Amino acid sequence: MVSIVVPCFNHGHFLKETIYSILASFYKNVEIIIVDDGSTDDSRLVADRLVKEFTNVSYLYQENQGPSAARNNGIAQAKGVYILPIDADDLISPDYIGKAVDVLESRPKVKVVYAEAEKFGAVNKLWKLKSYSRKALAMDNMIYVSAVFRKADWSRVGGYTEDAVLVREDWEFWIKMLKDGGEVVKLPFVGFYYRIHSSSRRRSMSKAKKNAEIDYLNLHHIEFFKETIAGPLRKSRSLSPWINRFFSS
Repeated sequence: MVSIVVPCFNHGHFLKETIYSILASFYKNVEIIIVDDGSTDDSRLVADRLVKEFTNVSYLYQENQGPSAARNNGIAQAKGVYILPIDADDLISPDYIGKAVDVLESRPKVKVVYAEAEKFGAVNKLWKLKSYSRKALAMDNMIYVSAVFRKADWSRVGGYTEDAVLVREDWEFWIKMLKDGGEVVKLPFVGFYYRIHSSSRRRSMSKAKKNAEIDYLNLHHIEFFKETIAGPLRKSRSLSPWINRFFSS
């Protein structure tokens, strides 16, 4: 089984479309867990209708704690071997889940599977994702949150960090999961659709928040950065390897 965890905060107007895109998957052995993160709109009403209509959709409510806590709470309830988090405003292609499961079933060294992606809504274009390597992951995140992974790996690393300093909490989650090794596969087709709209969380991320996040990553994962970029992650992230080599020479 694949458990799809859908955090929802005031995205009731998108929720039905997101759930329908999951239900349209060719891979049918799925459960869908909607985690309402203290919404004040009609998210509960929309979710209740979906739960009544589909036996594999369930609903969980929590006081507002943020997306990391919502994902953790949903995954903790999940029955699936594999996990796919999907935010309540995004979509997937019908073949995404099945193709990802095929890889994870046949290749035990693979920890994370994702696909090519497109942005849609306020922006409509292919999302140009950088190629994965441990060094590249140290400087930036190229794996969006809606990748498929094993619940056992989520448990092993302690889930998503719920500290509010992290805005790109998925980046830190992948660092935790992959810093001790493991393969990553990007499927060669568009499997994920990332909605861009006025309330997208990361559009307004300030420089101060980015710097605070970098400080957190260095504090908690300095050995990973030493291994990959020869020292801490710098505020000018792309220059980190060169700055570190300069200071070590």
